[in-house]
Formats: sequence, structure tokens, C-alpha cells
Amino acid sequence: MGSDHHASTSPSNQTNQSTRTLFITTLLLVTCNAVSAAALRNPYIKARAHGPVKKKLDRPVVILVSSDGFRFGYQFKTPTPNIHRLINQGTEAETGLIPVFPTYTFPNHYSIVTGLYPASHGIINNRFVEPRTGDQFSPARHEPKWWLGEPLWETVANQGLKAAAYFWAGSEVRKGSWDCPKGYCMKYNSSVPFEERVDTVLSYFDLPSDEIPAFAALYFEDPDSHGHVVGPDDVAITKAVARIDSMIGRLIDGLEKRGVFEDVTVILLGDHGMVGTCEDKVIFLDDLAPWVEIPADWVHSYFPLLAIWPPAGHNLTEIVQRMNQGLDSGKVEKGKSLRVYLKEELPARLHYAASDRIPPIIGMVDEGFTVAQRRTEGARYCGGAHGYDNEYFSMRSIFIGHGPRFARGRKVPSFENVQIYNVITSILNIKGAPNNGSKSFPQSILLPAQ
Repeated sequence: MGSDHHASTSPSNQTNQSTRTLFITTLLLVTCNAVSAAALRNPYIKARAHGPVKKKLDRPVVILVSSDGFRFGYQFKTPTPNIHRLINQGTEAETGLIPVFPTYTFPNHYSIVTGLYPASHGIINNRFVEPRTGDQFSPARHEPKWWLGEPLWETVANQGLKAAAYFWAGSEVRKGSWDCPKGYCMKYNSSVPFEERVDTVLSYFDLPSDEIPAFAALYFEDPDSHGHVVGPDDVAITKAVARIDSMIGRLIDGLEKRGVFEDVTVILLGDHGMVGTCEDKVIFLDDLAPWVEIPADWVHSYFPLLAIWPPAGHNLTEIVQRMNQGLDSGKVEKGKSLRVYLKEELPARLHYAASDRIPPIIGMVDEGFTVAQRRTEGARYCGGAHGYDNEYFSMRSIFIGHGPRFARGRKVPSFENVQIYNVITSILNIKGAPNNGSKSFPQSILLPAQ
């Protein structure tokens, strides 16, 4: 009987067994649903649930990020965990990135993406005059005649690949294979939040693989916009640097969530540095009147780059000699902090002569000094400026590269930003246009291609 008793199943036991079975089945369904939902939100969970991670990118991708006026050293003004993550896991120019001369925004941003010095790519200042026509260039001019050379987005488009640019200088210019395509090329609008810019770039990685840009340029106005108002040492700069760091964090997080952070190359840099200026460091051109008169309508820019274009018929050599005579006399206040040159006699390292757009007389002031036409009454003002000799350390910015071709934790010597074009074309494994960078430079900074 005993064996018959254990083999048989009572109604009560049947009910208990059915309840346990239902509970276990329900638990399994809830767990599976939870895992599935999490997998939709997190690609790493999805990868674990469905096997090995599949590489999403069919080709190398570079995101080039510019933080305008990010002077080398700003990364130490406040905790910048995201920037330092790129530094620690990537390659950094140990003492900063050297800008081209003049150290202005538009010449440098266009040098970065063309590999050309301003005399070669044509954007010799933020504003200038075309001498043959008298036509005036400003940042809003997008006709191809101003923008020479071949920028990276055009180079990439020439290879049949997609490129994107969010507010980079020159990106709205339609030339070659680049037509500033909708969705990949944004019309400049400074009011667009930084977050929206980052999220737009991230959204490209949600597209089918053949629509993901091989190259994307991303621009932020800060901390430059604050630096001009308060100089490089104000608390407003510290806050601006922290905000840029948070944007880099947003970019990293978005790439990680899409499972592509380690496959994408991120290059973070700036176009120039910043130095404090005050009204007690001003040279007035009217003070040179005993030696030579420099009318205001001769002056195309005052500082930090003094650019003078006298009308035809004037002896340029004589004007330069008389200006320097007065500046060296000791009778012009702060005069010894300005040196004037015929452009052909500027130091060759500046590469600032071989363009007819460059005015024939160029003056260079000492760090932190400014030039004005005449003395005026008014309150003493201090702020910040750039545009000075690129030899000044204060004009340097940052360069940080993170990605498959950049060694982790590596420091490299400082270099000029005209080298970056060849670095990016090397990473993308595409043929670049002729430029002023060294063809061998990428080998000194990149790991061999896998």
C-alpha cells in the first residue's frame, strides 16, 4: 500500500503542483520581458542576450570637436573628468596645439580642416578686403571664391562617403562634391543649445551604416565668447570649461550607449588660446604723427594684428621705417611693444606673406598689448584677446585624440594645427588634397592601421 500511496496523486497535490508550475512560468516570462526591455535600452545587454558584439561601423569614423578659445591649461582650471578620460585613454599634445598665425578663429578653423596656412587657403583674417575688387570678406560670406583649398568634408564627399559639419567655419560653402546637404550641414545659429548639437551628431549613429558620416565636425563657441569679455582668469571661464566638459561627457555617453565609443575616433581641440588685455597696454597710432601720419582709412585691423594698406603711390618701405623710428624713439608711450614689417620681411615661421589678400604692412604687438588710432576718454576696460604671435604659449590650445589609432596615455610634442588634415585622412584611409602639413607626420602620432 505504501508504494501505491506514494505513486498516486491526490487532488490537493495536483492543485499545489499546478500553482507552482504557473508561478515559475510567470516568473520566467516577467524576467524575459525585463531583459528584453533592458536590451532595447542598453546595447550591451542586447549583445549579451543575443551573442557576441557585432561591430556596427563598416569603416573608420572621426568626430572632430572644437572648443573655441580653449587655451592650453584650461583643462586644469576645474575638474574635467570627461576631458581627462580622453586624455588618459588617448593621445595628448603634452604642451598644447600650436595655432597658425594670425591666431584668429576663422583662419585657424579653416587651417585645421584644410591643412593649409591662411596665405594658402585665403582666409587671412576674420575680416579682410579683396584688393582687386574691393569686396569685403566677413564670416557670413559663403561664396567659394573666398574659401580656397579642400576642406575635410569636401575630401570625404569626393570619396563617395558622407560627411557632416555642425557650425564649422567654411562648412556652408558649396564647392566640389560638397553641397552642404540637409541634415548633415547646419546653417550657423549661435542660439542652438550645445546639447542639441551633440545629440544631432549622436543621431547619425542611429542611421543605417551606409548613411553614417565618415567625418563629422562639431563646434562650440565657448569658452572664447566669455574670454573676450572677462579675460582668461575669471570664474566665468571656469564655468564655461566645466560646461564644455559636460558636453564631452554627453558625447561619450551617447557613443557608449550605441556601442561604438571604442570604434569611433574623437579628436578634441581648440583653435587658439586667450590672453588678458587692459587699457594701460595700448599704443596709439596718432602718437606717431611727428614721424609719419597713419590715417584711419589705411588701417584694415588694429590689434592684435595691425594691418595697414596705404593707397597706391606711397613708399611702403619709407612708411615702415618711419613708424619703427618713432616706436623706438622712447617718445611714443609703450612704443617698443609694437614692431612693424613689410609683409615680406615678417619672420618666415609665420607663413604670412604669400597672398595678395594680406595687407603690405603688418604690425605685431607684444603679448597682451593692443593698438588704437587715438586716445579717448572713458573708463578703464580689461578683457581678453587672441590673434598674437603663435609663438606665445598663451595662444596655444589643446589636442586630444581618442580612438583605435591613438595610443592610450601617450604624450606627444606640440605641433601646428596644419598637421591635423593629414592625420584625419590617414585614419579614414582616404587620399587627401595637397596641403602644408607633412605627409610623414601621421606616422609620428598614430598607431599602425589594423
